[in-house]
Amino acid sequence: MTFSAGDWLVADELAPDPHGTLAPLYEGAAAGQLVMPFCDHCSQPLELEQFVCDACGGRVEWRRVDPSGTVHAVTTVHRREPGLIRVSDPYPVIDVELDSGHRVIMTTTRPVSEQPGIGQTVALSFRTVGDVALPAVTVPHPSHHDSEVTP
Repeated sequence: MTFSAGDWLVADELAPDPHGTLAPLYEGAAAGQLVMPFCDHCSQPLELEQFVCDACGGRVEWRRVDPSGTVHAVTTVHRREPGLIRVSDPYPVIDVELDSGHRVIMTTTRPVSEQPGIGQTVALSFRTVGDVALPAVTVPHPSHHDSEVTP
């Protein structure tokens, strides 16, 4: 299957600002690394846009983490926004609890006909929207009996 230029799911105009508060996440992703925020004092995982640790008052420090986790929840989205959403078939939105202790909501690296199940261990990779790399659930290449949805 071949894809046109750009992300498989959303239009390039929906790319996040790579220079905002999540710049370390996007810089790491551009280098093929998953980096997440931790407390610089007690090492507690922090929320993506959290600047002060709730546990001890420490500040944020971004660290490289293993790109793996467990599916906590999955939603199949059927809504389409012409011009913004590039696919016509339903697509998954996946809540992954990373092995680092963080929770991240994302989709897959490419269109799929079967989404991962709750409790399934998944690996993360990256997809690109505009010029910004974003974490996404890695989907194994389909075998001959697995059909993909098309954008």
